[in-house]
Amino acid sequence: MKDFLPICREDMEKRGWSQCDFVYITGDAYVDHSSFGHAIISRILELNGYKVGIISQPDWKNKESISVLGEPRLGFLVAAGNMDSMVNHYTVSKKRRSFDAYTPGGVIGKRPDYATIVYCNLIRQTYKKTPIIIGGIEASLRRLAHYDYWSNKVKRSILLDSGADLISYGMGEHSIVEIADALNAGIDVKDITFIRGTVYKAKSLEHLYDEYIMLPSYDEICNDKKTYAESFYKQYCNTDPFVAKHLVEKYKDKEYVIQNPPSYPLTQQEFDDVYSMDYMNAWHPSYDALGGVPAFAEIKFSLTSNRGCFGGCSFCALTFHQGRIVQARSHESLVEEAKKMTQEPDFKGYIYDVGGPTANFRRPSCDKQLTKGVCTNKQCLFPKPCANLKVDHSDYVELLRKLRKVANVKKVFVRSGIRFDYVMADKDDTFMEELCRYHISGQLRVAPEHISDNVLRLMGKPENSVYEAFLKKYSAINGRLGKEQYAIPYLMSSHPGSTLEDAIALAEYIRDLGYMPEQVQDFYPTPSTISTCMYYTGLDPRDLKPVYVTTNPHEKAMQRALIQFRNPENYDLVKEALLKAGRQDLIGFDKHCLIPPRKLSQGFSHRKKDGVKTENKREDNFKKNRNTVKTSGNSGKMGKNNPKSTSHCKTNSKTNRKN
Repeated sequence: MKDFLPICREDMEKRGWSQCDFVYITGDAYVDHSSFGHAIISRILELNGYKVGIISQPDWKNKESISVLGEPRLGFLVAAGNMDSMVNHYTVSKKRRSFDAYTPGGVIGKRPDYATIVYCNLIRQTYKKTPIIIGGIEASLRRLAHYDYWSNKVKRSILLDSGADLISYGMGEHSIVEIADALNAGIDVKDITFIRGTVYKAKSLEHLYDEYIMLPSYDEICNDKKTYAESFYKQYCNTDPFVAKHLVEKYKDKEYVIQNPPSYPLTQQEFDDVYSMDYMNAWHPSYDALGGVPAFAEIKFSLTSNRGCFGGCSFCALTFHQGRIVQARSHESLVEEAKKMTQEPDFKGYIYDVGGPTANFRRPSCDKQLTKGVCTNKQCLFPKPCANLKVDHSDYVELLRKLRKVANVKKVFVRSGIRFDYVMADKDDTFMEELCRYHISGQLRVAPEHISDNVLRLMGKPENSVYEAFLKKYSAINGRLGKEQYAIPYLMSSHPGSTLEDAIALAEYIRDLGYMPEQVQDFYPTPSTISTCMYYTGLDPRDLKPVYVTTNPHEKAMQRALIQFRNPENYDLVKEALLKAGRQDLIGFDKHCLIPPRKLSQGFSHRKKDGVKTENKREDNFKKNRNTVKTSGNSGKMGKNNPKSTSHCKTNSKTNRKN
């Protein structure tokens, strides 16, 4: 029968169950939709004949809360949710957030810090021997020793601190079924050492017959930052399923954490099957009285068309989680899902998004990846597009055309972001023309991130000249179409490599565009990104060259204030920054100046265009770990008024992109 999975004994009894095979504990509200990891994993287990119950946001102060469904026959599955629990709870300045989009009513505090660890420890208080398998973004990105920004120290593998038996890392559709089948066959969880996409503990290495890489020990990386950087980069280069080797991390005598190679990508049929399961496509009805789950608002009418990303941004953890090989659903699967959407009573005719980590990626970057994997020593788009890169938007264009023709669909938006350097590598402008004509409404969001080429190099992003060329093309195409539409850039402050001079250059760029971003967020050092490694070590792990890193809260505040130099509240910080950098030329009343010589009661706004709008003030926490500055303004056509801003929410399964 099609129904929500059991959340209490009464639900189990209705199904005639005396015991679950697996109990899934999640830090998110229970939403039975394919954008939520707990829904995918539980439904795929159900499809394979296993009985799964859900415990959502248990009270971690009460051990009875994890016993409401009894002891599972095969094991507990534990995940913090669609976000790392620390990113969910804290801003980059380590202040407590006031809104949780993954909790009914947006209420904060329904999950603990380091939720995966706390939930597992809670289980162990009652069930000493029951297998525990952890997964999701939090466990995946903390699977080996890692720098933890919130404690400012190198933490052990989450496998050790949680007391769990096994990690299913990355996208777990393959590994979770193999784990379930092994447990069901009577194999002890301690002997499940052979499944791709898993991490396990061992007391020796005698069982490792395949080639493996011995990483520096935990003590070594704690005691030397260069060693940490070297270890991290070995991990980073071993994320491809076709070429990756086993990774071994030693903690003490007879204690090893071993990472098996990643799972192979899903075939298109497997990917389609994941999205065709019997989801209820709704939050659990017990949340109705609280107004439901905010994160579900827009994803309900969004389509996930792909997974994986070969973009290679340094601040993005997708390489560690989804991998670089792009997988795409078939047109038929996506059209069928769109048709089902139109039958929902609250569907208004708008599909909010058709995309993934990067909307305009619909195939692997080159054909070799499907048999030999991605290159370990170079990126596909950075610093220049690879000669073997297959640049082709025709499949995506065809998909969008089919979706536009679905009955009762008024508009199909593309909001998950496009790679403008991939667009510029395409000699055919068909995609850009149709994007501008049909799939945006006044604003296109793109991610140049910065304008300093030195900072962009460390970010793994193209030179600023590529973005400027894109803006010209975008403006020209909109001109031909007779449309007045704008490019809205994501920008980032205080990324490793960004000096005060770089921040001032970014402020001058914003000055010339004539807008002020309302929300500013510094670079957020989340687990398992190249940028976080830079932040902690002061070294670029790719070449071990020193990198300037601002960790001083006051300097970070100055860099952030420079982006919002028009805000009178930032006057003192901006002036201090300009004086410190010797840029007194930017203090005055001339049009090129950022601030006047003294505070003015109304601020300094001679460059601000009438009608410029700023972003929605509501805190979208699940967008925060993207580590970008949300901006609104005129960057497509200068001197025009910016239309009203729109907002869009995406789940963290896309990634933890801005980590």
